Formats: sequence, C-alpha cells, structure tokens
Amino acid sequence: MIAICLPPPLGAPGRLPALAPELAERGLDPAVVEVADDDRAPYAARYVARASLETGRAVPADDPRAPLALVAEGGAGPLLGAVGAAQRAAHRPVYAYVLVDAWLPQPGSPTRTDIAARQSPEGAAPELPDAPDGYLTEHLPTVADWPDAPCGYLCVDPAFTHVAKLAGMRGWTVREARPEDAGAALAELIDALR
Repeated sequence: MIAICLPPPLGAPGRLPALAPELAERGLDPAVVEVADDDRAPYAARYVARASLETGRAVPADDPRAPLALVAEGGAGPLLGAVGAAQRAAHRPVYAYVLVDAWLPQPGSPTRTDIAARQSPEGAAPELPDAPDGYLTEHLPTVADWPDAPCGYLCVDPAFTHVAKLAGMRGWTVREARPEDAGAALAELIDALR
C-alpha cells in the first residue's frame, strides 16, 4: 500500500516528511507529495488539483492501481474528500483515509473559519497571519459520498484532542501518540484500516 502524505496548505510546517522513513521500515511505501503554494484564489481547488496531480505521479507506472492510503495533515484535512474523489475519477483505489492533527471535513460547503469554529472547543477561528485575502472565508469543496473508505485519526498535538474526539464520535479509528512515537502509530493505524 502506498501512503500518500499530503502536507498542510500554504507551506505550513508539518511532521509527515519526518514520519515517512518509519512508514517504509514498517512495510508501507510512503510518498510525501509536494503541493506548491499558490497565492491565487480559489485556494482549495488549486490545492486539490495539485495534490491529485502529485498523487498520480507518486503511483508507480508499473502498478497504476496500487492501493492508496491518503494521509492529510493540518489544513489539508477538510480537503481530503475532494482529493479522494479525484483519485477515484482517475481509477486509483483509495483504501483508507488518515488525518494527522488535522481539521475534519464537514458536509455542505463550509469555510475554514466555519470548520475551526465548529471543531475547536473554544469555537475560535484559526489565526493565520500570513494567509492570503479570502483564504479563511472561501467555501471548501465537499464530496457527498465521502467517506468511501475507512477513516482514522492520529492525534499527536494536544491542541487537536477535541478534534480527535469528534473523529471518534464519527466511528473512526482514533489513536494518540507522543511525537517520538508518531511514525509507529501512523503505520499501525494505516494497517488497522486495511
């Protein structure tokens, strides 16, 4: 199984690149895709298109139907359904979705501000001082039939504990890990979703 690691938008720092070697040690084939920053609207649609293109490049040419686990971090979480739909459209099977310290996708077409307000215990909107105009208030793409594969949530950052509880309420497999154990926990979570 190929674990496609999707970074947070806007070049926000993430932990997935550091976890990839441990995924490989545990029998997964990790691919950390790079999604180029784009400071033009529509931000979400551009992210989904670029992430989908890079996912296609990460799939081996000799095994185009290799099973995928899509792993999203941070602000990529709400876009995971749209990335998964693009994979289905390209006939690439997605067998699992995993969010790592990420906001959850929501039905409808919420904004990033809406998602943070509904999913944080304080109801606070995200603070992204370097976000381009309209980034926090654009409506995100959603997919009506998502999720179409098992979902899991890995909570490493205590700031996402509440979001992990919401994922558990959806019936998702949820794991918590310390930063030094995150790679092993991610690999075990992906295996549990197979």
